[in-house]
Amino acid sequence: MSKRFAFILVISVILFSGFLIFGKKDTNTPNNSSSSRPTSHTKGQGKSGVVLVEYGDFQCSACYAYEPVIKEIFSTYNEQITFQFRNFPLVQIHKNALVASRAAEAAALQGKFWEMHDKLYETQDPSGKTGWVVADDPVSYFAEIAAKLGMNVEKFKTDLKSSAVNDSIQADIKEGQALDFSGTPSFVLDGKRIEKNPADLQAFKKLIEDTIKAKTGQ
Repeated sequence: MSKRFAFILVISVILFSGFLIFGKKDTNTPNNSSSSRPTSHTKGQGKSGVVLVEYGDFQCSACYAYEPVIKEIFSTYNEQITFQFRNFPLVQIHKNALVASRAAEAAALQGKFWEMHDKLYETQDPSGKTGWVVADDPVSYFAEIAAKLGMNVEKFKTDLKSSAVNDSIQADIKEGQALDFSGTPSFVLDGKRIEKNPADLQAFKKLIEDTIKAKTGQ
């Protein structure tokens, strides 16, 4: 386990444990009037038929710690599995998590979801002290990223504020809540929620390999 992963994961568990005690009821507040479907951002060839879904929060330090693990999982198994990301911003404890999800979904409308996804994690300060995670106007940070990614920035800003983008995020949240998720990152592997996140890369790889073997017999 890398020092970055271990340190941030321990801190995140401590912080999140406090959140579970004091704030679980208000983790997310989905718009129940939304008729939108959950998002469908996927990558990978998926030859085995196994799908790994992450419910993530772009401001979550545990998600930040897991990101190198997820990248390695995808690099190793991209031919065999499909990886999917869904938004699950913990709005009560991460003030800019929702607008970060909006930025990712606005980027998706210009075919740049995964690029924005990666940049949001790359620019996240896991200590929660600097950058967009504490900014009163995080959109200016996201617009700068959008420009660097070659997007139409004005369209990006308009889409970020749109009800369609909001509704798709709320649909993701509703799906996560239906699975009884209360924190991030949370995962669904081959249609089953992972009850306890793997402690490190090797444990995650074993879980993936066991699932592929059970699915394909190979």
